[in-house]
Amino acid sequence: MHSVDKMKAPPSADVSESIFDMNYLSWQVRGKLIAAGFLFYVGVFIFSHILSLALSLTYRSLAAKERVFWNLAVSRGAFGIQSLVAGLWALLKDPVLQADRMFGQQSWSWFNVLTAFGFFMFENAALHGSNVVFRSFDATLAVHHFFAVSGFGSVVVWDTVGHYLPMLVLLLEMSTPFTCVSWILLKAGLSHMRLWKVNQWLMIHMFHCRMVLTYHMWWVCWQHLDTIQRHVPTPQAALFFPGLLLLTFIINPYWTRKKTLQLLNPVDWNFATDTKGVANGGTNAVGKKTT
Repeated sequence: MHSVDKMKAPPSADVSESIFDMNYLSWQVRGKLIAAGFLFYVGVFIFSHILSLALSLTYRSLAAKERVFWNLAVSRGAFGIQSLVAGLWALLKDPVLQADRMFGQQSWSWFNVLTAFGFFMFENAALHGSNVVFRSFDATLAVHHFFAVSGFGSVVVWDTVGHYLPMLVLLLEMSTPFTCVSWILLKAGLSHMRLWKVNQWLMIHMFHCRMVLTYHMWWVCWQHLDTIQRHVPTPQAALFFPGLLLLTFIINPYWTRKKTLQLLNPVDWNFATDTKGVANGGTNAVGKKTT
């Protein structure tokens, strides 16, 4: 019987044991870390707003909905850095998760599962709150966020399943820091700069890496198909596999294509405005419809 109390490696295998050593069997500890993840990224959102308001003429010229998107992009970028570190550690370094990809758990991986769940709760609250305030609805984004928050929620509830695949799901967030930089520079009218173009190339490369990573995840699932059928709860599998299917064959190819086109034609599709010629401090006066 695999359980949460087997998640810790010997001290020599976990250099950060003293930092992440908590009683993850306790729902009180779990609740505190979920809340900490939620509140931390709320703080990043607010700090981004205050700092941008003080320092950026471009930010002050944006409409309220675009300001929300700006601060969400910064929050996602910060979360992307956390996810990149956690995902690469699971993929390349951690001996426990490498040795047992279906049941291996670590203190550090539990910390990231719980704080990530808090982030996804924040992201869903921001999305649906924004939809209510601005009377808009993005079905594709809503579906994507639903799978994220429900998927990590299932890892918290069905806590005997290993953390190798959840950490790889976090690694899929590797593109978000580059997406954040790309969008902010685009809004500032700086898409002509070498910095924007280099960042865009790196972002496109990250999307290609995301596609390769999903293939690896399918391969891991195929190798452990019997174990998944016997030990992974049906509701959890019903969330994971449709989400992975969407990522592999729809979301990743779609965004890879779209970001490649954006390199050739720097346009902000999120708000259907042409950002060419918009200088830092200018306004997005051109309401050109794009597809």
